[in-house]
Amino acid sequence: MTKTPSQLQLNDRGELTHLLTLEGLSKEHILHILDTAQQFVAVSDSDREVRKVPLLRGKNVFNLFFENSTRTRTTFEIAAKRLSADVVNLDIQTSSTAKGETLLDTIDNLVAMQADIFVVRHKTTGAAVEVAQHLPPHVHVINAGDGTNQHPTQGLLDMYTMRHYKQDFTNIKVAIIGDIVHSRVAKSNIHALTTLGCPEIRAIGPESLLPKDLNMMGVKIYNNIEEGLKGVDVVMTLRIQKERMEAGQVPEGDAFFKEWGLTKERLQLAKSDAIVMHPGPMNREVEIASDVADGPQAVILKQVTFGIAVRMAVMSIVVGN
Repeated sequence: MTKTPSQLQLNDRGELTHLLTLEGLSKEHILHILDTAQQFVAVSDSDREVRKVPLLRGKNVFNLFFENSTRTRTTFEIAAKRLSADVVNLDIQTSSTAKGETLLDTIDNLVAMQADIFVVRHKTTGAAVEVAQHLPPHVHVINAGDGTNQHPTQGLLDMYTMRHYKQDFTNIKVAIIGDIVHSRVAKSNIHALTTLGCPEIRAIGPESLLPKDLNMMGVKIYNNIEEGLKGVDVVMTLRIQKERMEAGQVPEGDAFFKEWGLTKERLQLAKSDAIVMHPGPMNREVEIASDVADGPQAVILKQVTFGIAVRMAVMSIVVGN
């Protein structure tokens, strides 16, 4: 019987051995990752003289990024090095994939070079799953974003950030604004928030940027940003992914900002202690005003910092299992 991605990422004992998706992942698994990450936050402390632990000493981590990345690729590299792993960043543009070598042939050659963990970002939905199905049992894969499908470590670091500031998922309202239909981040966040018991998730944006199945997922839909922001505890804005849509699908630049941008005035409709999040990269004055992105309620840079600890947790768990 063919396993679903959520089943494939677990071993016979129900332990996480790959991280492919947050859909179907249990509350216990998610909390275990968040709790483990909390222990690693101290390792990343700038006051700590040595920011390393030996948990992955002797292991080889290969970063395979077939799409551009700053935060995800760099924090995975830092996380692996802080776990004392050896890290190889494959330059896709100069690798044999540019000559027509298939993804799985590339993987086979890297396994022969004694790879232990693959961190894979790919434009094709399901690429990380395809790799996981192909690997021998002792090699692990972490999905760093596949198409418009999932970005599980981003979802986990977002959960860590929310828990850090709000403690209890069962008592918060979360609003996600913008290009949700193309956002693998939004999908991972919605699955995780639902699993962790968040009572109200709101999707705010034009109809063309909202998935058709949000109601089935228990998400409330708002086509008016002011209405959607009223009384929320967490506000997450998303980048408009022009590379994944047809020209003219939504207003651009100033026109989009006027209707859907997060401004100081609009943020005042949320709770006074609401936090502002963004997975990056940001387009200032398009989906978010600079004075909001740099303001006291923004925790955007803390998301990046917490991302190192979360990715350390994921790598240590999948290898440990």
